[in-house]
Amino acid sequence: MTSSKVENTASQGTEAPEEGYERGLGSRQVQMIAIGGAIGVGLFLGAGANIAKAGPSLILMYALAGLIIFFIMRALGELLLYRPVSGSFAEYSREFLGPFFGYFTGWTYWLMWVVTGMAELTAAAIYVNYWFPAVPQWVTALVFLVILFGVNLISVKLFGELEFWFSMVKVTALIGMIVIGLGVLTFGFSQAGDTATASNLWQFDGFFPKGIGSSLMTLQGVMFAYLAVELVGVTAGESENPEKTLPKAINTLPWRIALFYVGALTIILCVVKWTEFAAGVSPFVKAFAVIGIPAGAGIVNFVVLTAALSSCNSGMYSTGRMLRTLADNGEAPRRFSRLSASKTPALGITVSVAFMGIGVVLNYVVPEKAFGYVTSVATAAGIWTWLMILVSHVLYRRAVVAGRLPASAFPAPGGAKCSYVAIAFLLFVTGLIAYDADSRVCLYVMAVWAAALAVGWAVLKARNPQVAERREPELEKVG
Repeated sequence: MTSSKVENTASQGTEAPEEGYERGLGSRQVQMIAIGGAIGVGLFLGAGANIAKAGPSLILMYALAGLIIFFIMRALGELLLYRPVSGSFAEYSREFLGPFFGYFTGWTYWLMWVVTGMAELTAAAIYVNYWFPAVPQWVTALVFLVILFGVNLISVKLFGELEFWFSMVKVTALIGMIVIGLGVLTFGFSQAGDTATASNLWQFDGFFPKGIGSSLMTLQGVMFAYLAVELVGVTAGESENPEKTLPKAINTLPWRIALFYVGALTIILCVVKWTEFAAGVSPFVKAFAVIGIPAGAGIVNFVVLTAALSSCNSGMYSTGRMLRTLADNGEAPRRFSRLSASKTPALGITVSVAFMGIGVVLNYVVPEKAFGYVTSVATAAGIWTWLMILVSHVLYRRAVVAGRLPASAFPAPGGAKCSYVAIAFLLFVTGLIAYDADSRVCLYVMAVWAAALAVGWAVLKARNPQVAERREPELEKVG
């Protein structure tokens, strides 16, 4: 990056980039940001519709997608320890694929979080209506927007602390659900005691009750549930000790997926028959209702509200950093590169929040199905980001083998082989999205978005030809 400087880190004997940010995210916060990124509204709400489509086989779909996510994160981890920078995906795309891909990836990741923020604000307002039905949704959405905006402007430490507690609520709720479910299955207490059994996983038309094809079609929704897991990469420029905290956060991903996704869904589908689930109903609310916990619905409503606010909070954080990365490379207005007195990209956050504010207006005019379209657009943008991470990793590995670049301190297992597998999987999921009439609209939106970015790139090159020139990164080795 043009604004990057090189800072010597004596304790590690290596070089690390200094981008002007405050390195205010400690190990505890990075760990919880990583955990929180793997637990979103896609699990708490979206799983209900997918269970109805795939039955118990959804467990396998989450496990398969989780394995691919681990491949993606190990590829990202290798790149992060080679060169940890804020806005990492755009930087690696720029370095290994060229300036246009860095520009495209940065703006597309920004779009992903803006549209996700719109949906999450409205979702949060709907959840509050559960307790306060007289309060207009737009008022609640606006209040949450202003509060989270203030948190992100004050300091990265406050953002990290809020995200820590948001994640703690989600983790506690999931562990509680698993423990209660195991108790029901083992000791038979609660109203579900007579019907709760592991045989619920295959008794009702088998493990694949609607066929393998129907199960595979849920992968697009499953991948949406994993969006934001890559957020740990955006924290690299503000982590106190990235060479230690980032590998630890990434290496704990398999057990997090196994416990929070595969484990929780397995327990729920043993306690409650899959035939009782439907779209629009949280599987966790349903499970608590069947078990007979009186406050269950309220508890889960609070947890899902927390998940929505956590996602919106993360969106404000990442969009501001991505706009600054784009500005540093001449691909966004230069004023976005300035940091406030608290070392936050205040203008980038403000502009992003202004666009998220459209979600407050949408509470009046957009029917519920439109938010399904919004989340599908976010999924398509997320798949592009993951593809860029993987392709950058493949090209980085080639450069290491050829001796052009130093090896990372955190190499991905299997080298580039797992990245090739993950690329093929993501292209397969894109094909599923194109096949499904309801979700393919997001590909049309992305085509329009790509055309708009192409026009923007042409204007940028005309005004400043240097923006299209490849530049060697100032930092050669980290970690």
